[in-house]
Amino acid sequence: MNIPSELKYTKDHEWVKIDGDIATVGITDFAQSELGDIVYVDVDTLDETVEREEIFGSVEAVKTVSDLFMPLSGEVIEFNEDLEDSPETVNSDPYGEGWMIKIKISDSSQIDSLLDAEAYKSVIGA
Repeated sequence: MNIPSELKYTKDHEWVKIDGDIATVGITDFAQSELGDIVYVDVDTLDETVEREEIFGSVEAVKTVSDLFMPLSGEVIEFNEDLEDSPETVNSDPYGEGWMIKIKISDSSQIDSLLDAEAYKSVIGA
């Protein structure tokens, strides 16, 4: 199981890369492996401000649809449009080319509530 130590995580299996006041968000290796082959990523919150733990989109796999939850409050400023044609990138490169959204963080104090790699490992029993 790949859990990069430089990233932050949520109990809902999103990963977060913080760069100043911008956060890049995707789903973890654990999440993509549990979902199976991803066939569609739907993000309908572009240019909207979404609160932490609210739904920003969904990911559809062959057998299930799973909601995607905001790890931090902020404005969704970018969606990885490559996922429209190649949603399977989330399976093959969840922490790289498979990123989903970028957020302009509105409350940086929320970063402290995110999990580090060790805490996320305990969530998934790794």
